[in-house]
Amino acid sequence: MQAIDILEKLVSFPSVVGTPNDAIVDWVRTYLEAHGAVVHVLPGPEGDRANLFATLGPRGTAGYVLSGHMDVVPATEPGWTGDPFRLRKEANRLYGRGATDMKGFLAAALATVPKLAKLTLARPIHLAFSYDEEAGCRGVPHMLARLPDLCAPPLGAVIGEPSGLQAILAHKGKAAAKVAIRGHAGHSSRPDLGLNAIHGMATVLTKAVATATALTAGPFDATFEPTYSSLQVGLLNGGRAVNVIPDLCIAELEARAIAGVDPRLLLAPVREAAEALTAEGFGVTWEELSSYPALSLPRTSPLAGLLCDLTGHVPLAAVSYGTEAGLFQRAGIDAIICGPGEIDRAHKPDEYICTEELSACETLIERLGRQCLA
Repeated sequence: MQAIDILEKLVSFPSVVGTPNDAIVDWVRTYLEAHGAVVHVLPGPEGDRANLFATLGPRGTAGYVLSGHMDVVPATEPGWTGDPFRLRKEANRLYGRGATDMKGFLAAALATVPKLAKLTLARPIHLAFSYDEEAGCRGVPHMLARLPDLCAPPLGAVIGEPSGLQAILAHKGKAAAKVAIRGHAGHSSRPDLGLNAIHGMATVLTKAVATATALTAGPFDATFEPTYSSLQVGLLNGGRAVNVIPDLCIAELEARAIAGVDPRLLLAPVREAAEALTAEGFGVTWEELSSYPALSLPRTSPLAGLLCDLTGHVPLAAVSYGTEAGLFQRAGIDAIICGPGEIDRAHKPDEYICTEELSACETLIERLGRQCLA
């Protein structure tokens, strides 16, 4: 199958984040096994989703991982000019949900499998396809925990997020959380008989703003823009009517951390402020929505040098978006970002990838295969 045919099939699976993905996993497994790959389907704790890990070449030798996620964001936004889950070709553009983020990379990797399978690989090439990346990289940690049983410690992982096939060395880490403040409802004319959840949340918001302001004073990392870690409240919801004392207020917030800083710790002062409200009679719940560490690969690393040779370009220092690469690095595996397409096309109506971008990615992976020859 050609990469376009594979992409057409992958896009046809509505593997929306947070939903069962057995159909796309089964198709990929069958395809890979037909070409001699050793495939492991790794169910996650949710019970209806799974990661997939496959190997071409000798399993007991250190090799390289091609990593991507099978899930996509929902396609409910207005503006689509066709079925988001049916690949549509116009000139050199291939439209469909996930075409760029990131089923294009998966299709290019799978299209190279028949060629890689014919090579006498001295070092293996692994395919690591995850689930629920779009929910804060929830699936891949379960796969990384299994890697010691599946392969020798890899030499490196290429995370194929859309980067214009420009290798990228770093991104910030992220943690997101939801905080719910519960008070007591009542008529606004008798505030003495109620407990205003929005007023309670005001304390939490004040701490969030103060923490965000403090972060602008450093520490700094000139690799990133902005050069400091950040924190913001992105969603706020509470109340039913102006004359009703609100009994519930919910906020969602996130922190983005430079390398070397745990993003979850950046949220700690806000969590402490929220939990202190229990002394005033409020009910408080704190739910971590997602968390992944920053990526920071040295420019002098062998993996960075390899990608420089494969792409013909010096790696880019950093990007603002996050990926699973930081989790690979935390697991002791050098990781770098490099994939087809452009990130600014992702999560939008009429998401697309270009045919030449698919072809260029296939060429890059084939070059990687030749680096692994006996």
